[in-house]
Amino acid sequence: MTPSARLSAAIDLLAAMEATPQRPADALANAFFRERRYIGGGDRRAISARVWRILRHWRRLHWWIERAGMQPTPRLLALAMMALDPQGRENPDDLFTGERYAPLGLTGPERRLYDQLQGQALTHPDMPRAVVLEVPDWLLPRLERTFGDGVEAELAAMEGEATLDLRVNLLKSDRPTARAALAADGIQSEDTTLSPWGLRVAGRQPVTSCAAFRGGMVEIQDEGSQLVVAAVGARPGMRVLDYCAGAAGKTLGMAMTMENRGHIVACDVSEPRLDGAVRRLRRAGVHNAERHLLVAGDRWARRRSGSFDRVLVDAPCTGTGTWRRNPDARLRLRERDLLELTAKQADIIDRAASLVRPGGRMVYATCSILREENGDQIAAFLARNPAFSMVTPDGVDDDLPPGLAVDGQVRLTPRQHHTDGFFAAIVQRES
Repeated sequence: MTPSARLSAAIDLLAAMEATPQRPADALANAFFRERRYIGGGDRRAISARVWRILRHWRRLHWWIERAGMQPTPRLLALAMMALDPQGRENPDDLFTGERYAPLGLTGPERRLYDQLQGQALTHPDMPRAVVLEVPDWLLPRLERTFGDGVEAELAAMEGEATLDLRVNLLKSDRPTARAALAADGIQSEDTTLSPWGLRVAGRQPVTSCAAFRGGMVEIQDEGSQLVVAAVGARPGMRVLDYCAGAAGKTLGMAMTMENRGHIVACDVSEPRLDGAVRRLRRAGVHNAERHLLVAGDRWARRRSGSFDRVLVDAPCTGTGTWRRNPDARLRLRERDLLELTAKQADIIDRAASLVRPGGRMVYATCSILREENGDQIAAFLARNPAFSMVTPDGVDDDLPPGLAVDGQVRLTPRQHHTDGFFAAIVQRES
C-alpha cells in the first residue's frame, strides 16, 4: 500500500471505532483487517501504529481541535497528529491528495487547522490536568491517591508502547533453547529481569508464526502476568484452582510450575473463553488440567469446599494497568464501572476463599493500578474473613524476586518495573 492508502485505512479504522465506542479497539481492529485480507502484515502494523498513536493522545488532540473551533473527526484527528508530532516528518499535501485510495485533499479550514497546530507541543499550559495526563476527569483523584506525587511519571510511562514478552514453557524447553529457536526464525530476544521464565522480544515481531510458538515452546504473556503465576507458588502434587481462568494463560504457567503433576482446574463463567483454552493447553503439552464452567446454582464449588492447596483469583477489573496495550480503555471507563467491579470482586473473592483448604493459600490478582481494586479490596476481605492473613516475608515463593512482595503484596507498574500494571496479594488460611 502507498502511504496515502495507509492513512486512508487508518482514518477508516478510527471511524469504525467512533461508530462503536464500547467495543475494544483491538477487537475492532482485528475484525477490520479480517474483512480486508488484501492488507499485508507490514501495512497492518503501520496502520495500527498510526491509530494507536492517536488513541494515546486522544484527549489532547480533541482539546487542540476544539480550541480551533472545529468538531473532532477521524480525519481531523489524523491531521492534528501529523501537525503536533514532534518528529514532524509527514507533509499532509503528500498524503491528502484525493488520488486513488488516498484521502481527499485538504479543505480551507483543515489547512488552517494544520498551519495553526504545526510546531506546537502536544501539551499546552491551558490544558486541564486530566487532559494533559490523558485520563477521565473523575479518575484523576483516584490515581493521585494511588501514586501521590508520582502520578505524572507513572501515567507518562503508560503512554509508551507495551513490550512483547514471552514465557518459556519449561515443560518443553528452557530459556537458552527457546531464545536460540526464536533467533533461528529471525526473532531476537533477551531474558526478562524479574520473571525467571521470561523473554522480551525487540519490536513487534510475528511470534505466532514461528516454530517455537507453534510447538508450544513459548507463550505470549506479559512479564507482570508471569509474576502473578510465580506468586501462586503452585508445585507438583498440589490441587490448584484458577478461579477466573479466561483463556487459561495463567493456568498454563501454573501447570508448568507443577511439572504436569497434581491437578489444576480452570474455571470461568464464559464457555467461549474456556473453549479457547483447549488448543493452548494441548499446544503447551499440559495434561494435568481440566476445565469447569461456573453457572448459577452449580453445586461444584460446594462439593469442593476447603479442598484446594492454591486458589488464584485473577479478578475482573478496570484493566487500568494495561493502558499501554489498550489506550482506548481509558476513554471507555466510567465511574459506575469501577463501582460495579469492586462489588463483583468482593463477591468473587469471598466465594473463592471457601475453596481454600486449611493451611492453603489464595492469590488475589488484578491488572489494575487503583487502590480501590487492590489494597483496599484485600484489606476489606481480611476484615470479613479473620481465618485468613497475609503471608509473611519468609513465606513468599522463591520464584518471585527478593523484595518484590511487600507485606505479602506485589505491585507492578510500567514505570517502575517495565511491565503492565499488576497487583497480587497472597493470603493464607489458618491451619
